[in-house]
Amino acid sequence: MEFLLYIAAGALVGLAVGVTGVGGGSLMTPLLLLFGFPPHVAIGTDLLYAAITKSSGMYMHARRHTVQWRVVGVMAAGSLPAAGLTALLLATVFTDADEYGGLLTTSLGVMLIMTASVLVFKGRIQQRSLDGSSPVLQSLQHHQGVWTFVMGLVLGVLVTLSSVGAGAIGTAVLLMLYPHLPPIRIVGTDLAHAVPLTLLAGLGHLFLGHVDLKLLGALLIGSLPAIWLGTHLGTRLPDRVLHPILVTVLLGLGIKYAVF
Repeated sequence: MEFLLYIAAGALVGLAVGVTGVGGGSLMTPLLLLFGFPPHVAIGTDLLYAAITKSSGMYMHARRHTVQWRVVGVMAAGSLPAAGLTALLLATVFTDADEYGGLLTTSLGVMLIMTASVLVFKGRIQQRSLDGSSPVLQSLQHHQGVWTFVMGLVLGVLVTLSSVGAGAIGTAVLLMLYPHLPPIRIVGTDLAHAVPLTLLAGLGHLFLGHVDLKLLGALLIGSLPAIWLGTHLGTRLPDRVLHPILVTVLLGLGIKYAVF
């Protein structure tokens, strides 16, 4: 019965991801915590889940030549070593996963709040980046290579600790630093970076014994067909209804895990 429940959970999250386009980590990890999984197991399992579910999207973008590989390389140069080092520090600084459970849940809460904020202000961020009215954004764009690397470092640490942010926050970073990239290239570049990041972070958690492989299999069985279905349904559902609901849920969960 539990296996069937996890398949259903995977289908629910996959459907939501397909309909809204928001990464599964924002939804899957809180759901696994609700099921009673420890934070390290929820986060570690979700990271490998994210790497597998995002890989087909990355492959399609690569085939269509909608990935800026130079940008991916610069961001990954920061994020991948940061992800590996973060997993290594968890293994060496702490003697037991229970010791850093609070760190993981707080990181999850912060990243959920940031994801909700990105969803609210994404249009404004894109507009301000394009019109050049913000001196801060102008400065970031003038040194975009350096800031791409730095933001990769930050994402590497936070995604490893929370499983959230490789999608929505990665997209926001690209919008700010590369405002003239077409939207399809923003999405493709973000996916091409998110897959190796979540894979490496997930493998780090697997090394630490944080991944429930049976759970991972059940989630994939449910989610892969549901993502396809959700993608087709998403074109028929009103964004003005889905968007506020999703933002409210993510913000509420973020406050719960960051504060309480």
